[in-house]
Amino acid sequence: MGIKAQLPTYELGLYALVVAGAIVYSGQEIFESSRESMNRKAFRENIKPGWHYFGRKMDAADFEWAMWFTSFRNFIIFALSGHVLFAKICSMTTPQHRSVVYMAYGLLAVLGTMGSTYLMIVLSHCLVIYTISLVKQKWLCFIAGLCSLASFKVEPFSSWQNGFVTGNFDLQDVLFYGGTGFSIMRAMSFALENCERKEGNYSIFALLKYNFYLPFFFFGPVMTFDQFYDQVHISELRRKDYEMWHICVHAFVHLVAIMAVDVFFHFFYILTLPSDMKFVNHLSDWALAGLAYSNLVYDWVKAAVMFGVINTIARLDHLDPPQPPKCITMLYVFAETHFDRGINDWLCKYVYDYIGGNHDNILKELVATIATFLVTTLWLGPCEIVYIWSICNCFGLNFELWVQQFFQLKPFAAIEARMSEAMSRRIRGFFGAANFWAIVLYNILALNSLEFAILVATRILQTGFPLSTLSIWFITYCGVQLIKERERFLALQEEKGDKDKTE
Repeated sequence: MGIKAQLPTYELGLYALVVAGAIVYSGQEIFESSRESMNRKAFRENIKPGWHYFGRKMDAADFEWAMWFTSFRNFIIFALSGHVLFAKICSMTTPQHRSVVYMAYGLLAVLGTMGSTYLMIVLSHCLVIYTISLVKQKWLCFIAGLCSLASFKVEPFSSWQNGFVTGNFDLQDVLFYGGTGFSIMRAMSFALENCERKEGNYSIFALLKYNFYLPFFFFGPVMTFDQFYDQVHISELRRKDYEMWHICVHAFVHLVAIMAVDVFFHFFYILTLPSDMKFVNHLSDWALAGLAYSNLVYDWVKAAVMFGVINTIARLDHLDPPQPPKCITMLYVFAETHFDRGINDWLCKYVYDYIGGNHDNILKELVATIATFLVTTLWLGPCEIVYIWSICNCFGLNFELWVQQFFQLKPFAAIEARMSEAMSRRIRGFFGAANFWAIVLYNILALNSLEFAILVATRILQTGFPLSTLSIWFITYCGVQLIKERERFLALQEEKGDKDKTE
């Protein structure tokens, strides 16, 4: 059945009311639990003094978020402002050489931040992968790239290379592993695209311009080399209608999101509460479910803000970077679940789609997903929790295809053909609701802890059965139907746009 199947307006209104009521009910208990635990001894490390206007302490459990917008904030503003200033001057005077200016500024910024030893480490890995790319054998480029990546993700090689870098500021490790990891992924993209080039080779200079574009260097997103190369070498720079207005609006939205998250953390300690299993054990099933869901939403907001700020800078430079990740509230299938669209696009292009083809063959899909999650495991850093996360999500992605293939068999296809489109959508919504919670449980074990994920699963599926299980399932079903309605609206808008273009 198509995506345009429509449900009655009153039914959708009821679903919206149920979801809103559940969010308010769950949020109220999380709010009260946060207030009661504000001075709890076990939370003393993560609950810090916040804005005095609210008279409440603040959840500061996320080290990266706290550092980005406190002690590291001034450096980010200074470095990115300098990049924007020099990029603007260059685009107005010599737009054909702007990629050289991007590279020079990026090299100087990396050198000033991390030192010459770090810069030489990155350059040496880029040089090795570039040299191997001249052979034009994809498998060899992949092996070289994965070995380089492993040298930053696997001990003792990781600590050995990190030991060469001097300094002890707070974000040194984050910048070290972020910069090197993304550099290797970019170098692999360069090498694989060089293998595709039929005549000649790209220069080492092209790799350096690609890798040392400062907004992408430390935290991504990864833009594949072919896209970056084509866009950065456009000499006639023109803005679309209202493009600058949209850029300003996006920048304002990200600023508001940063402030909203800070305010939210004064009232809801969603990151700190799961760290004390004894405390969360006393929460209701509803509060636990809300806590697990809100952690995933926060991680999406964090990724959306980080990549959104970077993408705003990139769009000022006349680039079209990978979009921020799709909101977790709009997901109910594993195939669309990711928190870094750049890495997701990279994996799809060079691994998942390359092996899986059109993804309708069960065996090829199994091989493609296993290969994809092997690379992802190496990218995230091999450890027990990453292994469990990869296995669960690999299984979820394949299980979706197995279920889809199963229900496409003639008996089930004939039954669905006799149904109305609305009824088919409702039935699919119930399966989507179960899949939604599989996505939540499989991902909070990496964002929080395995113990917290097991507790949430046990309370919802075992000790809370049947009341909590069925009620949460129904509420999630209501949410999935609202997602499907949004998808239907967007599909109709796209169809209308295409129709207007043809006319």
